[in-house]
Amino acid sequence: METPSAVSAWRGVVVRGSAARRRATRPDRDFDALLSAGRDAFAEHGPGASLEDIARRAGVGIGTLYRNFPTRDALIGAVYVAEVEKLVAAADDVAGLEPWSAIEQWVQHFIGFIGTKKALITSLNRESDALISCRGAMYSAGAPLLVRAQDAGIVRDDVSIEDVIRLISGVAGVAYADEAQRARVTGLALDGLRTR
Repeated sequence: METPSAVSAWRGVVVRGSAARRRATRPDRDFDALLSAGRDAFAEHGPGASLEDIARRAGVGIGTLYRNFPTRDALIGAVYVAEVEKLVAAADDVAGLEPWSAIEQWVQHFIGFIGTKKALITSLNRESDALISCRGAMYSAGAPLLVRAQDAGIVRDDVSIEDVIRLISGVAGVAYADEAQRARVTGLALDGLRTR
């Protein structure tokens, strides 16, 4: 399955218009700075984060934010797609590792993604083309890592990538006393995937 590009998904699905046509022809540091600032602000304050604060964090004016993202939903969608792209790239980055290490490290990336996803998902149309494409990209990125670990006899053969994503989403979505507890619980969840 072809994975979505943050720019192409943003241009083709999340936002339409003259800013999108401009985006197709030249890279824009402001666009990237706004994505980064938006990710951080949404993770801290949820989808209602102040757009003025996001522009300030990015070092641009509010007009620049609106030129790049005409609506709050456009920015939220673009941040979400960019985070999925990072998760897909992480699967490629770990693919050469030993099978268990590859799946374990990808799960750690996925846990990081969950923090951003939780802040954004309530504002996204779950049946939008962009979200469906992102969901497929996540599954397609993680599935080869899982199959490789299963073929090596390390991971149970009755587990699907959908099972792994649901398991880790549940574990990542719980409040923990501290990072040590989060790491222990994540380790317990991962151990549940191992072949008995």
